[in-house]
Amino acid sequence: MRPVMARRVLRGAVAAVLAGLPVALLALLVREKYGPLISFDDNAIRAATDVTRAHPGLLRTLLVVQEVMQPRYVYAVAFLVAFLVWRAGTWRMRAVWAAVTMLVGWNLAFLAKLVVQRARPVVSDPVSHAPGYSFPSGHAFNAAFALLMVLILTWPILRERSRALRLGLVAAASLLVVVTCLDRVFLGVHFPSDVVGGVILALAMAGASWAGYRGPRQVADQVADAVSNERS
Repeated sequence: MRPVMARRVLRGAVAAVLAGLPVALLALLVREKYGPLISFDDNAIRAATDVTRAHPGLLRTLLVVQEVMQPRYVYAVAFLVAFLVWRAGTWRMRAVWAAVTMLVGWNLAFLAKLVVQRARPVVSDPVSHAPGYSFPSGHAFNAAFALLMVLILTWPILRERSRALRLGLVAAASLLVVVTCLDRVFLGVHFPSDVVGGVILALAMAGASWAGYRGPRQVADQVADAVSNERS
């Protein structure tokens, strides 16, 4: 392994360990059924589902959000963006990095569910159902992860646009993640700690991959893409 590549891998690994500590701690509290956390989650689920039950219009809206934010749709859009960036030719290395990172992250989040094995919330009069384990929330993770990766991928392009547009897209992406998280709780299919864990895990994975890919070398992908374009 070349020294530069070795440094990148090491940098990414260190970033992954440091960024993953909050998620690991939260997962440990969940697995060990830490009393205050479990009590807060249970109370929040009961209160949230009571609100949903009392407002049929809210329930219909939440079910639409649940369907629209299915991971398969979220990643279909994200991979389409990666493909379009790759096809444009200027940021091909960056597009490949984003696509690979999303594939790896999607699967690692699923493995995290298998490790923690937290049961879904149980309420006396459920408003919705979902299969599989509860921690971390797949919807929350994938929404945060895919949207963050798209923003990172397209940021060089967005830099050429107005500051208002950049801020608007960041705000829209953040709002979509928050809505997705609230959707999972108010439908009673995830505890608050599940969605928090999903978002933190998404930030950790994206940040660690970015640290390994870019680091201090701000022009690495431009140079590599220029060489690739010359050869083609």
